Amino acid sequence: MAKEIDLLAERDIARYLVHRYRYEIHPQLHALDDFPPYLQIEPTSICNYRCVFCYQTDNSFTRRSKGFMGHMTLETFMNLIDQAESNIEFISLASRGEPMLCKDINSTLAYTRGKFLNLKLNTNASVLDEEKAHAILQSGVNTLVFSADAAEEPLYSQLRVNGSLEKVLGNIGRFQKIRETQYSQVKIITRVSGVRVRAEQDLEGMVSYWGGLVDQVAFVDYVPWENVYDATYTNIATPCSDLWRRMFVWWDGRVNPCDVDYRSTLTAGLLAGSKLKDLWRSEAYEALRSRHAGNLRSAVSPCNRCVVV
Repeated sequence: MAKEIDLLAERDIARYLVHRYRYEIHPQLHALDDFPPYLQIEPTSICNYRCVFCYQTDNSFTRRSKGFMGHMTLETFMNLIDQAESNIEFISLASRGEPMLCKDINSTLAYTRGKFLNLKLNTNASVLDEEKAHAILQSGVNTLVFSADAAEEPLYSQLRVNGSLEKVLGNIGRFQKIRETQYSQVKIITRVSGVRVRAEQDLEGMVSYWGGLVDQVAFVDYVPWENVYDATYTNIATPCSDLWRRMFVWWDGRVNPCDVDYRSTLTAGLLAGSKLKDLWRSEAYEALRSRHAGNLRSAVSPCNRCVVV
């Protein structure tokens, strides 16, 4: 949080604090505004990795014939950004796929410049070439997260299947050099973030390995994302906080309350012909919130198999 505030002009700090209140407190109060505090946009659902903890390992999701795979058009993205600007402070470009594989990613990034308090981009850095590095540093990206879970082979490629630690290291190193030599005035936080999924993963080793290339190194706890639909039923009754603070929009404009439900069984509708604020307060969204708030999470699938609160 302190790092995020450091990126802001003094005039924007009050806006930031209001955003944090809405993000942290609204889920506790089950309070809603016209727009979600946080919007997560998926430039593409396609990924070149098959990480062992990810739903990209589910062939019923990645098989092209199932209709889940695709790239967001620039027109759809611009529509989203136009509606979100001045209404939503924090945007994330990430979800089910690798954002840098999106065909229009450079134009997409350019359209975000100067429009949000914080724009976060998650990438595995496997296709982070020089052109994409410039596109990121010229855009509105304030937080750039490189997804990596190990500091040595073969563990890295065992976890991030199809990945190469050597290639990723080279791409991040080149990005950092471009940042230092050509964009030293750009305010951006870089972070390596890994999923803690095996005992042999070493945070100290990660800090030592990556620390010279990025501003932060962190692990997040593993959540069984790879197939919630076949997971064991949980006894969790606590309502999911994302229902009051985060909206997900897939590449095709489909709105979903979370990305654990990667097959969109809980979809609130399509952006085409609708408005973000109407979808946020739609009948489907409100019904789902009502069931969670009424201690009926166990009756909702796949929420009854999910551990996210």
